[in-house]
Amino acid sequence: MEQVSQAVAGQDDRVVAFGKLTPTQLKVMRGVCSGLANKQIAYDLGIAEATVKAHMTALMRKLNLRNRTQVAIAAQSALDRAA
Repeated sequence: MEQVSQAVAGQDDRVVAFGKLTPTQLKVMRGVCSGLANKQIAYDLGIAEATVKAHMTALMRKLNLRNRTQVAIAAQSALDRAA
C-alpha cells in the first residue's frame, strides 16, 4: 500500500513539475509523445539534435524520470487528467 501512496505522490509532484518546464521542453515532450525520434523533433522545431537531447535531459531531471518512455507515459497521464 505504501508503494501505491508513493507512486501517487510522485505523480502529483510531476504534475507540479510540468508547470516548471520551458515552452521548448514542452514542445520536445510533445514530440516524444508522438513517437518522434530526436532527429525529427529537432527538424520540426528548427533546432540541433544535440539541443533536443539537452532539453530531454533537463525535462527528465525536472520530472524525475529516467527515459523517454517514462516521459511519454507521464505526459499522457497528465493529458488524461486534464481532460
